[in-house]
Amino acid sequence: MTMKTYTTPEYADIAKLDTFPKLLAYNAKNWPTETALREKEFGVWQEFSWKDYNDRVKWMSLGLRELGIGAGDVVGIIGENRPEWVWAEISAHALRARSLGLYQDSLHDEVAFLITFGEARVIVAEDEEQCDKLLELGDQIPTVDRIIYCDPRGMRKYDDPRLMAVEDLYELGRKADAADATAYDRMVGDTRGDECAIFCTTSGTTSKPKIAMLNAGDFLDHCAAYLRADPKLPGDNYVSVLPLPWIMEQVYVVGQSLVSRQIVNFVEEQETMMADLREIGPNFVLLAPRVWETIAADVRARMMDSTPFKQKMYDWGMKLARGAMDAGGHSTAADILLMNALKDRLGFSNLRSAATGGAAMGPETFKFFHAMGVPLRQLYGQTELCGAYTIHQPGDIDFDTVGVAFDNSEIRVINSDENGVGEIVARTSGMFTSYYKNPSAYDEDVVDGWMHTGDAGYFKDSNKHLVVIDRMKDLAETSNGVRYSPQFIENKLKFSPFIAEAVILGKGLPFLSAMICIRFSIMAKWAEQRGISFTNYTNLSAQSQVYDMIAEEVRQVNATLPEAQRIRRFLLLYKELDADDGELTRTRKVRRGVVAEKYADIIDAVYSGTPKVDIDTMITFQDGSKTRIQTSVQVVDLEGRGRENSTSKAAE
Repeated sequence: MTMKTYTTPEYADIAKLDTFPKLLAYNAKNWPTETALREKEFGVWQEFSWKDYNDRVKWMSLGLRELGIGAGDVVGIIGENRPEWVWAEISAHALRARSLGLYQDSLHDEVAFLITFGEARVIVAEDEEQCDKLLELGDQIPTVDRIIYCDPRGMRKYDDPRLMAVEDLYELGRKADAADATAYDRMVGDTRGDECAIFCTTSGTTSKPKIAMLNAGDFLDHCAAYLRADPKLPGDNYVSVLPLPWIMEQVYVVGQSLVSRQIVNFVEEQETMMADLREIGPNFVLLAPRVWETIAADVRARMMDSTPFKQKMYDWGMKLARGAMDAGGHSTAADILLMNALKDRLGFSNLRSAATGGAAMGPETFKFFHAMGVPLRQLYGQTELCGAYTIHQPGDIDFDTVGVAFDNSEIRVINSDENGVGEIVARTSGMFTSYYKNPSAYDEDVVDGWMHTGDAGYFKDSNKHLVVIDRMKDLAETSNGVRYSPQFIENKLKFSPFIAEAVILGKGLPFLSAMICIRFSIMAKWAEQRGISFTNYTNLSAQSQVYDMIAEEVRQVNATLPEAQRIRRFLLLYKELDADDGELTRTRKVRRGVVAEKYADIIDAVYSGTPKVDIDTMITFQDGSKTRIQTSVQVVDLEGRGRENSTSKAAE
């Protein structure tokens, strides 16, 4: 992709242009032909200029007005990341309505709760799949008057009167525009930065998600602070991967792109993400720790398939890069030998900055990408504070920290213990104004203008960076008084290419144990290379050779931990942890309470000394289908107790 280059940012004045529709209209007026968005469909990149962008929003908002949507109403949006998602959000704001993003893989109950609780009158849905989900809810979503679908494929068989094609909505808007050519401009002029524009759901690690209310002007002010900390230039390319209901993706895709005029690129499918990313060669990426971990694991897995010579070159190049990095320098030889080709293969050659957030990243994964030459930075924040408000500055990277605060943000650590560890509290210019229909929760979380994050951390004496340890409620002690952070140990385990997820156990118990989920794609490749037969995830995770492999990975992690914090026993879970089962949030954080309750029998067996646990359970998939799992989960004692050969009975 060719890019226009600039030496200085040409940012809009958000003090005057304090809403999304105002900024969009400004960009369309001054740079009508510049590319604003790209979407890959059927293998071809489709471009939308700022004028195209503004026209779609104008037609959609005028069409919604014709349907009776106005100030204070709520417009729900559900589906994969695509231009219509963004157009729907800004259209809602043009009407002084509120947008409510719903995760596309949310289950029926979640969708029904959020739509009804948020009182959404219109839902903009991506395709037939999402429409099916909404229609199946029936009278569980009584507030919904209209369902606007964007992809017409498969929709001809439906006759529900609430359904309407987005093209028909555009036509309604075009007719309204023809009847009154100044109507939309007046609507935009009436939008206010001091009004709530965004309903954004919290992660809900302990309960049902809350809805944070965010003002448009505050949101844009925070985006401007973010851009001062990590500048983007007009014509820069960003690839949108993470789900748009998440606050940080909205910051990048909507807020920052409107202010900085960077180009937002939407991938065709999640499965084509890396190929699409290589085609674009972005200047910036924002990926969740889980995605970075997967990329790192895939790189190392590809080396498993390489010739002995290539494996030696990889090991040599990585050793040179890590050695130079640890010494505070950079290895040109490693670049020539390995890193330049590796970055090019991943699509990272043009990166000026890369970020991760939403959950903690293990230092080893962080170091891996920096050794590669990827300018990765750690972010930290909360939905309620408009996403991230800390970042590493170039040349000031600390792999154990989340960097320093933006210039519009303040951070304190309160109620510190003797080691300086306490609760992180913060405030920013982008802070939410309340939780929708839940002011008491707001009063609990915000005290004297400071958001109590519930996270434990401290400031590092050497550089004043913020170190985030874990959730306050997740910091734990064994029955022997050994304090530990489950998340810290879990991140160490997940650096292994063979481990996708881990849950550390031990609170109030005599020692630490782990429930581990294998990374199926890589473990399957490893098993095939060794002639190990298996049928599916459950069957593979029960193989004795797999247990032996994971045991060695755990021992390597144990070697880096104080003796009292070492994992004594572990098991391989018969299934992956899944948001659909309530075990993870939609941003892939472990719901520890749910896991502890759901797997109580297995956890009891770990600590009772039982060598194996027989499993007979049903799993319900997103589409409603069910699978019975019958297997034996083995408990491995790393202190020398034997383990029976692992066998899987069935998994169909």
